[in-house]
Amino acid sequence: MFALRRWWDKNALRGVLILLAIGSAWGIRQTNGTLIYEAYQYVTKPFHLAAPPRVELDNAYVLDLQQRVVELENQNQKLRELIDYQQDSELDTTTLAAVIGRSADHWWQQIILNKGSRDRVKAGDIVTGPGGLVGRITAVTPSTSRVLLASDPNSQIGAKVSRSRSTGYIRGEADTQATMFFFEKVPDVKVGDVIVTSAFSRLFPQGVPIGRIASIDLGNSPAPKAIIQLSVPVSNLEWVSINPYSPKLDVDAAPAEIVNDPE
Repeated sequence: MFALRRWWDKNALRGVLILLAIGSAWGIRQTNGTLIYEAYQYVTKPFHLAAPPRVELDNAYVLDLQQRVVELENQNQKLRELIDYQQDSELDTTTLAAVIGRSADHWWQQIILNKGSRDRVKAGDIVTGPGGLVGRITAVTPSTSRVLLASDPNSQIGAKVSRSRSTGYIRGEADTQATMFFFEKVPDVKVGDVIVTSAFSRLFPQGVPIGRIASIDLGNSPAPKAIIQLSVPVSNLEWVSINPYSPKLDVDAAPAEIVNDPE
């Protein structure tokens, strides 16, 4: 008993410190360090220099203005690209329009523009963007218009290879690609060829860029086909050009589906 007492007197402080260390480690593990953080915050609170409410509001206002400036610069850049494309285009006088809506279940099939019949937009007009063809107007109201995109599977476009003049038609597949089916059994075509609208298309003027050939399947039956990478980034469109056009409805083909919606 005397020996145990002597050992305790000699090692009591060390034992208490060990127990405290073990208890602290367990507490930190259980609380993920929350207690230490709160203790630190409490001890250092007198030294924190809190910004006055007015300063915080001013900082938030400045940050908001900076973000607005960045957004305006981005929009300005997109408009410049579209205007440059308009100047190089051989299409008739165009109308600039903003994309104001997309259908949640038809994201890469249709878009809504902020121009309508009040702006002399009509069903059948052609829509282009930086890079080439976007689609065509299928319905208008006084202040809006609906565009059937070239990437829509319901959209079929007469097309040709710009280099070799091999012809066929294009059907939409997704937001960035379409499939071209050739009329010839052995078309003169290669990866990288530029595809444009052809004179056989009754819904589009000829010579409008559509995209480039990404891959070719000459063994496809009943006709060779190619995957076309569309030139216009449909999924990122914010601004487009509306080009006046009257579809060739007097040719020997099924009539185009064109409607005018009431507002």
